[in-house]
Amino acid sequence: MAIPPFIAELRALVGTRPLWLSTACAVIVDDRGRVLLGRRADTGAWALIGGIVDPGEQPADTVVRECYEEAGVRVKPELLTSATVSPAFAYPNGDQVQYLELTFRCRVVGGEARVNDEESLEVGWFGPDELPELDAYNAERLALALACTGPAAYTVTL
Repeated sequence: MAIPPFIAELRALVGTRPLWLSTACAVIVDDRGRVLLGRRADTGAWALIGGIVDPGEQPADTVVRECYEEAGVRVKPELLTSATVSPAFAYPNGDQVQYLELTFRCRVVGGEARVNDEESLEVGWFGPDELPELDAYNAERLALALACTGPAAYTVTL
């Protein structure tokens, strides 16, 4: 996975200490009700498509950019379905991170699903009863997105 330049600059200052970053991901649904997922090159796991929000970038624009970069599809974000916080974790190189994750339900408006960069091993369309195994975090965001009719879901812990 390529590290965005702004994160490389931050890491030069803070080392591997925890960073709080914003990400945006897509639950891409086609006209047959199938969901597009990508199998990550770094872990081999199936996951929602998305990525880190660049400084000054609108999260919906991040989703559009990431869907094309990773899966070759043009999407239109239709609904912000959840705002969640990922578990804190460390990458194999020791970099610690936690993400504010904004999940959008999107529809395809162009392109053909394909592996479009080095971040994915494969991409695929899956019906609701054909989903590959997803980790609990991706499964929860997918379920929220498919069930959401608005407004966005969020958790209050206070």
